[in-house]
Amino acid sequence: MNHRMESNNVEQMEQNRRSSDDSSASKETVAESPKAKILLVEDDVNLLEGVRNILELDHYHVLTAENGIEALEILRTEATPPDLILSDIMMPRMDGIRLLEEVRKEPGWVSIPVIYLTAKGEKIDIQKGKLLGVDDYVVKPYDPDYLLVAIKSRLDRHRKLNEHYSAAMNDLKYNILTILNHEFRTPLTFVVAYADMLSSPQPQELSTGELQDYLRGVSVGAERLRRLIENFILLVELETNDARKTYNIRKAPVNDLHTILVSAWSEISSRDGISHSCEVEVENTLPVFTGDMQFLRRALVQLMDNAVKFSPDSKQINAGARREQNEICIWVQDHGRGIPAYEHRKIMESFYQINRPVNEDQGAGAGLAIVKGIVNLHGGRITISSTVGEGSTFSIYLPLPADPSTTA
Repeated sequence: MNHRMESNNVEQMEQNRRSSDDSSASKETVAESPKAKILLVEDDVNLLEGVRNILELDHYHVLTAENGIEALEILRTEATPPDLILSDIMMPRMDGIRLLEEVRKEPGWVSIPVIYLTAKGEKIDIQKGKLLGVDDYVVKPYDPDYLLVAIKSRLDRHRKLNEHYSAAMNDLKYNILTILNHEFRTPLTFVVAYADMLSSPQPQELSTGELQDYLRGVSVGAERLRRLIENFILLVELETNDARKTYNIRKAPVNDLHTILVSAWSEISSRDGISHSCEVEVENTLPVFTGDMQFLRRALVQLMDNAVKFSPDSKQINAGARREQNEICIWVQDHGRGIPAYEHRKIMESFYQINRPVNEDQGAGAGLAIVKGIVNLHGGRITISSTVGEGSTFSIYLPLPADPSTTA
């Protein structure tokens, strides 16, 4: 590359920019504070100084290095990492490709935007950089305004991603704290309170009815805690892909969906306070498909639990299974308050509940995330059909084998 020509070009651009800035400097009474910290890596000293001056004139705080080795030393010694790395590709000791490889290895640096300063002929290096996840390229000789726009756009994008991540983390923290405060504290209160009442009086002071009520209270609280803990464990296994190993071991031909649906409803209806009924409709001669019957049952328990939770007392729940072309459709329908269309995607996320502070719904917001994870294990999909004020239908679609000749 012709560093002398590039250096002269940058010096000329810098002079033009200085004269432009000098003409407007009288209008500014106070200098702007640095906007961001940039690590500039360039082996040509003249080019390095020229680009640094351009950046500093635009109020960036600039760190400089003449090769990748020096850049890594700066990254390791700085109290806070730079907001962006602007690097040449062709450099001695360690080039820009190796530098990017090292940067992407470190968790604390992996999100730093990287822009390459590249010559027009370095196509192979550009391809390597794209594979490593470089954020942008600026081709030499560069126009200072274009360079500054490229830097600003990457910094703005990085800032927005950080804001989104921070907001998501704050929501997650809020949801977890809410779950711990409400979903775990409530059943624990049942267990502790009834246990205290059992231990306080002498046994002969309690009637048989009182003793049974207290024991029932302890049992209800303990059972609710057990379900919460089991759901959390399953959700972690699904989101870390540990459940995939279990699925691969347990998957087998599924030929009796009616029994799975009835068993799932039996678990729901056996709980205290359930006044709903459920009608199960399964088509005759359904094709056999491959699945994990235990996981499918867990998914249906979650859907039926939601159907009961969001339906008025004594309202009937409907569930069933049918064939639709090359898929098996398993569905659960309630006649509750319904779900607005704009919430359909969000309710499948972990710990999400619609307007939790107002509705004060029970549950940890993990049920539908569990259903989604189990459906994904089976290579299927889930759809929601809902009308606000009338009810919702959740449908699980599972793929059939290419030649489902065997029927149940």
